[in-house]
This record gives sequence, C-alpha cells and structure tokens, in this order.
Amino acid sequence: MAPANLYPSQSLSGPETPFPPKVSSFQMIPAVIGLLYPCIDRHLGEPHKFKREWSSVMRCVAVFVGINHASAKVDFDNNIQLSLTLAALSIGLWWTFDRSRSGFGLGIGIAFLATLVTQLLVYNGVYQYTSPDFLYVRSWLPCIFFAGGITMGNIGRQLAMYECKVIAEKSHQE
Repeated sequence: MAPANLYPSQSLSGPETPFPPKVSSFQMIPAVIGLLYPCIDRHLGEPHKFKREWSSVMRCVAVFVGINHASAKVDFDNNIQLSLTLAALSIGLWWTFDRSRSGFGLGIGIAFLATLVTQLLVYNGVYQYTSPDFLYVRSWLPCIFFAGGITMGNIGRQLAMYECKVIAEKSHQE
C-alpha cells in the first residue's frame, strides 16, 4: 500500500493553476529555514564544523530526495512500518550530515510547526488527505519535514560559511 499524498481539493485560483496564490508565499520558508540554522549556531556559540564542504551538502540533498521518493514509491505492509523506516532514515540523515544539538532541535521544531500548518490547511479545506492514519495526521509527514529541515539547514550553513570566507578575504586585503 503506497502512502497517500496531500493534494488540493479544488483549484482556488482558476483553471490554469492547481494551487492557490498563497502557496507562493510558502516558497520562502525553506530559505528562511536555511538562514535560521547559521544564526542559531552563532547565537548559541556552537559553530557547526562537521562535514563543511559542498559535496557533503549535495549528498545530503540526494539522500533527502531519496527519502522523499521512498516515502511515495516503496510499498509497506502498514503505515507504522513506513513511519518507523522514515524516522530512522531521517535521524540517520541528521547523524550523517549534521550531528549538532541545534540542528536536531531545529529539525524537531520545524517538523512540529510544519505538521501543524499542514493540519490547519487540511482542517480549513485547502488540502485533504486520501486517508489519515494517526490522529487525523499522516504519520510519516513529520519525518519528511524533519529531513527537509536538516537539508535546508546544511545548505544555509554552507552558504553562510562562504559569506564569512568572502568577508574575511576582503578584510585581509584592506
């Protein structure tokens, strides 16, 4: 049985596009998440030093895409198996590419908030589940949000590291 995905219950912006116009404002959220990680690291005084190169970031993106694809394409006997497998893969993604307490905390927070927003959208009829499985929530959804938060955080940290490197080079030239 393949997991059910969210889909718009109706086109709110006309027949030419399947998504309401407000969905475009959600496109900024991954950028904000990516910027949040280096800011939190700086605020906590815990610079992230684990696997700080672009090849590691690209591997993290590839693993996230694989987790996301597996959630849609791999058949499991029940949703508990799917949820536990995705939880293990998501935590494995964090352990392999992040390993920071701030990254784990932000990943949990992002998963909670994103699941809450998704539930509000479902409750208000913007989206609907084909079949919810746990407290009217798709149980695998927080795992995907957690893995996505870790991935966006790695991208943001790498971009912030590049920015710090450019600023340091400019100050040495002067």
